[in-house]
Amino acid sequence: MSKVSMVLNGKTVSADVEDRTLLVSFIREVRGLTGTHVGCDTSQCGACVVHVDGKSVKSCTMLAAQADGAEVVTVEGLASNGELHPVQAAFKENHGLQCGFCTPGMIMSAIDMINRYGAGNLDEATIRHELEGNICRCTGYHNIVKSIKAASDQMAGMAHAAE
Repeated sequence: MSKVSMVLNGKTVSADVEDRTLLVSFIREVRGLTGTHVGCDTSQCGACVVHVDGKSVKSCTMLAAQADGAEVVTVEGLASNGELHPVQAAFKENHGLQCGFCTPGMIMSAIDMINRYGAGNLDEATIRHELEGNICRCTGYHNIVKSIKAASDQMAGMAHAAE
């Protein structure tokens, strides 16, 4: 057993867990945050993507103990003051989901993508390439790509308005 402590969605949490506990299991089973999904257990689908210290990570490939001392953000930690994150809002507005199973991982991957490339700097080809590690079995990706592009452009506009 190991004692694991981290900042999870802005709150310091800790628990004793078996050494082999995956981060996704810690998030879902120990902390009860079920927005992070388990789709494949082999790191193929991307449904379990979270941010660890600001980087996109497939939480089924990381041990909870490896996140000890880290800042972890899940899809539940994105909304602020009752307002959806711009990427969440764009998925809603652009019908970027169907069954919703892949959506949390897609949203977390999209935010990481926008952070790395810069808001307003994404084109469809780049978005499609970046989503290679995320599988959607429903939508054909068109509205997911449209949602990410819209969020990126909106976030660029928000940044310019703040200047």
